Amino acid sequence: MIKKSLFSATIRNFACALLLCCFAINTYGQKNQHSQDQDLSILSDSTTLTKGDYLAHLEKVFEAVNKVPVTVSSFKKLDPITAHLTQDEAALALLKSRLTAAERTPNLQNLQMDETLLEELQSNNKDCLADLDEYEKQLRELKTEILNLRKDTVLIKMFTLPSLRVMFKEQFSELQKKHLVMDSLLKVTTLSINNLQARTSANLINIKELMYLTDKQLEAVSIKAFGKERRYLWESVNAKANRSIGFRKFINGEQEISGYYFVYTRSSRVLLLFTCLTFFLWVFFNFRSMKQRERMETINDFSLVNPQPYLITFMMLFTLAPIFDLRAPALYIESVQVILAVLLTVFFRKKLDSRLFLYWCIFVIFLLAPVFLRLLGMPPRYQRWLLLAMSLSSATYGILVWRMLDEKSKRYKMVLATGFIYTIFAIIATLCNIFGRFTLTQIFYSTGVSSFLNAISLTILAKVLVEAFLLQMKSSRIRKGYPEYFDWQPVTSGLKKITGIGATLIWFVIFTTNLNIFNGLYESVMEVLAEKRVIGSFSFTLGGIVLFLGIIWTANFLQKYIAYFFGDTGDDSFDDNKGERSKLLVTRLVLLIGGFLIAVAASGLPIDKITVILGALGVGIGLGLQNIVSNFVSGIILIFDKTIRIGDVVELSSKKGRVKEIGVRASTLLSEEGAEIIIPNGSILSNNIINWTLSNNQMRVDLTLSIAKPFNSTEVVALIREIIVENSNVFISKEPVIMISPVTKLNSNINIYFWCNDISKADLTKSMINAQIFDVFEEKGIELI
Repeated sequence: MIKKSLFSATIRNFACALLLCCFAINTYGQKNQHSQDQDLSILSDSTTLTKGDYLAHLEKVFEAVNKVPVTVSSFKKLDPITAHLTQDEAALALLKSRLTAAERTPNLQNLQMDETLLEELQSNNKDCLADLDEYEKQLRELKTEILNLRKDTVLIKMFTLPSLRVMFKEQFSELQKKHLVMDSLLKVTTLSINNLQARTSANLINIKELMYLTDKQLEAVSIKAFGKERRYLWESVNAKANRSIGFRKFINGEQEISGYYFVYTRSSRVLLLFTCLTFFLWVFFNFRSMKQRERMETINDFSLVNPQPYLITFMMLFTLAPIFDLRAPALYIESVQVILAVLLTVFFRKKLDSRLFLYWCIFVIFLLAPVFLRLLGMPPRYQRWLLLAMSLSSATYGILVWRMLDEKSKRYKMVLATGFIYTIFAIIATLCNIFGRFTLTQIFYSTGVSSFLNAISLTILAKVLVEAFLLQMKSSRIRKGYPEYFDWQPVTSGLKKITGIGATLIWFVIFTTNLNIFNGLYESVMEVLAEKRVIGSFSFTLGGIVLFLGIIWTANFLQKYIAYFFGDTGDDSFDDNKGERSKLLVTRLVLLIGGFLIAVAASGLPIDKITVILGALGVGIGLGLQNIVSNFVSGIILIFDKTIRIGDVVELSSKKGRVKEIGVRASTLLSEEGAEIIIPNGSILSNNIINWTLSNNQMRVDLTLSIAKPFNSTEVVALIREIIVENSNVFISKEPVIMISPVTKLNSNINIYFWCNDISKADLTKSMINAQIFDVFEEKGIELI
């Protein structure tokens, strides 16, 4: 019993101990868990999103949604692109109908115009496609930004939790409205851009096909022209091929295609109009300047320019029109030739004698007749017979006129050469017409006539430009008070060469374009010029060298004639233009240096190789070119230091004269005897310089007289002072000094000192005062010894 009690007590004690242990373990575990939770809380995100945080995320949504209308509204080119594409599609449809018409006889000028028009259309459509691609890219970026917002977990939470949706109910309502607008804009704009891209791509495909067709027809015309296109002139007529086109139908077709051409290629004509307007204003205001100063008699020797240069400006406009539109429609080119012929007829009416004017009128008839035959849409058979008659008459006319021209008329070599071409082409056109080569007939006849017309108009234009430049020189000289008469032969000889070369180049471009060989020649020449050549480690192209030399030559020409343009020939001895001459000298130097730098940059010549060459030249300079470099540097110092200026009267060693020119190597003095003294610039800086006109143009003059006694010294001094003061060239601000010094009992010396305003008139003033003193003293009975 006792054992059982002890066992029960043991069991109870063990259970209590076990309960105590479990409690202790549980308590320790809770403490440990709490400790671990406190440690991990440091690494957890304990921040709670506030209403401001939610609004910040909503702000991103609103910002993205608001970007859509702003971006779409910036697509301002969509409407113009739509209009352009509609116009382009109409132009392509017209071109396709012209190029694929079975009954249409290809015209060389119109085919060239079609090619130019297709190139402009291709360029325009590529630009449109580039703009559309840019718009599409911007829309894609917007859509990507909006899609990225859907991945924002905060926004997802806001849109899914009802409590948050209630909290931001007002913002969600506004966002819903904007979302509808945004969605509509994106869909409509994307669809519009995609449609425009599809239309543009279709246009580009059509353009490539039509360009291929045009090239094929151009090649066919070139090849077919040398084969038999029509029946021989003596063979029977094919009634189907001899149908008339109709005047109205022909004009409507030409006007429609010409309208598209002028719409797409207006920039060149704007430049032409600006050039002619500038020329008109230049001549007009120079004449007005001469008229205001009542010096119109100085330009009586001008035969072409006049105070109302309307006619010559229009002649210039229509003379240069073909070079600005080499591939214009045939109707436009023919219209330009007709108007130019009429203008030249008006111009020649008072310039030529009756015989030459009659020759000119006959030529105008030969020019106009084929144009009207084409416009009237006559059957090809009749056109051939009439063209045969005109080509035969043109050949006969050319030969007769050549034989009748006198030596004075034959001095215009360009006109004579083109007259010979005109006659030869008329003979070739006759033979081609007889043997059925009708395309060659048209090409040779029209080219011969237009080449002769262009030669005459360009020759006149070259002379007009020379006279306009001389007018500018005379007007500038009169405005500055220079003598209007000067040696203009050196100026005109250089200008005639330049204008002659320019006129010849323009004529050659138009001539080869009419023969359809300009593109081939141009590509061949450019291929030769662009070919890369290597000499050792030095690579270059002929084009780079030609461009380099061309820019250098242009800079040299400009620096030479810029002084002439402002009326300065370098021979005038006026002193009030020294500052302007110095500015012109600096301008000339800038033109030369700037021209060289531009030439190096534009020509593509390797700068590192040029540096090596300059380094080699530096060694040469160190060995034997010191004087040349010294003179060059001294010239630059003289230009900017202004120790001497053009027009100054200076003494260098034993040489005295007026500075006529300061060059980069040497300067030129003009002595009183007329000799031109050339002095190296290095010698000028290394010697003493006496500049009589550095700060002013005044000079003190001394005059010594011997007077017999007796005389009244007060009266003598007063008379001399009065004579000096009344002379216009005496500088009265400085009082003249008169000193009387006894020499012997019989006579005394009078020493007179006074200042002249103009050093160039010092000797003349001294002589005049001396003579006046002698005359006055003789009247007063005062004897001079």
